[in-house]
Amino acid sequence: MDNFWRLFISVIIAVSLTFLTLSAHSAPVLITQITASDFLQLGVDKMRRGNYQEAIENFNQAIEVEKDLAFAYSDRCLAYLQLQDYHQAIADCTQAINFAPDDSEAYLNRGVAHYRQGDYPAAIVDHNRAIALKPYDFRAYYNRALARAGDGKDSEAILDFNLALAQIPRIPSLLLADIYNDRGLAHFVLQDTQAAMLDFNLAIRLNANDYRAYFNRGCACGRNRDDFGAVRDFSQVIRLNPSNAQAYVNRGIARYRLGYHLDAMSDLQKASEYFDNQGKRVAYEKTLDLLKNLRQKISSVTEIAFL
Repeated sequence: MDNFWRLFISVIIAVSLTFLTLSAHSAPVLITQITASDFLQLGVDKMRRGNYQEAIENFNQAIEVEKDLAFAYSDRCLAYLQLQDYHQAIADCTQAINFAPDDSEAYLNRGVAHYRQGDYPAAIVDHNRAIALKPYDFRAYYNRALARAGDGKDSEAILDFNLALAQIPRIPSLLLADIYNDRGLAHFVLQDTQAAMLDFNLAIRLNANDYRAYFNRGCACGRNRDDFGAVRDFSQVIRLNPSNAQAYVNRGIARYRLGYHLDAMSDLQKASEYFDNQGKRVAYEKTLDLLKNLRQKISSVTEIAFL
């Protein structure tokens, strides 16, 4: 069973991925370009209401009036980020930087877009520039930490998480929980389970309703052979996020190791149904294979017991 456990917890880990960007710029006071300012403010208002496509239209109008209005490009980048159009978001941030080379927000947001495209080195470069322009902005350190973790540089990521946490008085508790959760993941990848557990505990203390920290702590419990703790945490994940198929898989494995074979098979059966409904065919097939393997093991033990 250890091989199965390693397969699932080493590949599927719940990462918060809470990328931090600024809210859109408020409209600057313009003397000769009142119309551009009005369009910009309309776009900002629509962004705040979640109407991203309409906001883009307003930012387009602002740019038509004033071609070099850096704020309009930077704010339009935010809208494209929300719409997951990362190519256009990068183009807009780049244009904003061309017009305003010291705009740290444009570097920050372009770094997020690069990360979401999987270009971790480019993301790190942009966050480096954002930090150079604004050394006390915890968001840039946090985002660079995520990019470094994505690039396999977990030790460096931990240093950046620490730098972000150094700004604790300015960080809302829910974001602080995300930082602890993500730093815990970096410790987990580096096999420092004790440090990971401490971070996951802190994340849960700050945000008791975020299933991701429970999931990650459950994985750490599994690595420590604390199967009761694993069952506890994966049960909490399922309570908060009932369709989390991976939590059923991991709880099933922990229950099997505790000797609760029927409960284990029930969890794996439930997991396979969720994977199937979610269209995750590879995970579905692997779960069915795991379920078949467990049934064979249980059957073998039962036969031996009656000899």
